[in-house]
Amino acid sequence: MSNAVLELRGVTRSFPQGGQVLDVLRGVDLTLKRGEVVALVGASGSGKSTLLQIAGLLDTPTNGEIIIEGITASRANDDERTQLRRKYLGFVYQYHHLLPEFTACENVALPQMIAGVSATEAEKRAQELLAGLGLAARASHRPGALSGGEQQRVAIARALANDPSLILADEPTGNLDPDTAESVFALFVAQAKSRGAGGHAQPRSVAAHGQGHRVDPWKNIMELILVFARLATVLIVDPVWWFCGWVASFFYPEYSHEYLGVAWFVCLCLVFSAIFIIMIFVV
Repeated sequence: MSNAVLELRGVTRSFPQGGQVLDVLRGVDLTLKRGEVVALVGASGSGKSTLLQIAGLLDTPTNGEIIIEGITASRANDDERTQLRRKYLGFVYQYHHLLPEFTACENVALPQMIAGVSATEAEKRAQELLAGLGLAARASHRPGALSGGEQQRVAIARALANDPSLILADEPTGNLDPDTAESVFALFVAQAKSRGAGGHAQPRSVAAHGQGHRVDPWKNIMELILVFARLATVLIVDPVWWFCGWVASFFYPEYSHEYLGVAWFVCLCLVFSAIFIIMIFVV
């Protein structure tokens, strides 16, 4: 079996616009191997979604070849393209597109039943997929009762329902907050490394279009510093400011406690800063 799940060879896509031809894709070559996670990065309007639609057999290239699992799909008719999508591809979009009338479990089972799996087996696999994504307790809930992150995880489970070789994700985290987006991307990476149904040896591949969410190594450190700063304000600065105002009120009773506290605290800060600077130069 070839190690390539998806191959694009010289793919072009052009659209006629007002008597002119708009070339969106110009000779794209791409090979996606098993277990790879590939991000499509580029400016808005550069053709990322168009490329994913062509790779997913939802659009036809103007020229070029599309090969999925060794099968040339470029010239396939609609029925053949549908069969290839159903067998080898899974899709996740920016909006989850879950059917609101059905539960999470039913949304995941439905693609399997369309592919010919019995309702019992489809529901069993749907429950397993949802449990694997941490949604076992939410399987009986409808999409409207789920959070944004949960809805997107159900959409991922649905994409995995027929055990595809390739998952195509078009801005899958566009509607999510950064922390939830991180967890969704982590799921994609985990799925790329996982084995399919029955534990077969071939991992999946993932092609994703969307803004990457950079993991900042200083993020947790800065949050910890802010926590300590707040604690220092409550435990040190506020008591010192109050004490300064209380002491100063004996000497200047005509002024308010708050005004004197601020004034004396600023003076103390200036004095200690001056002492600190002198010590630095002396040492």
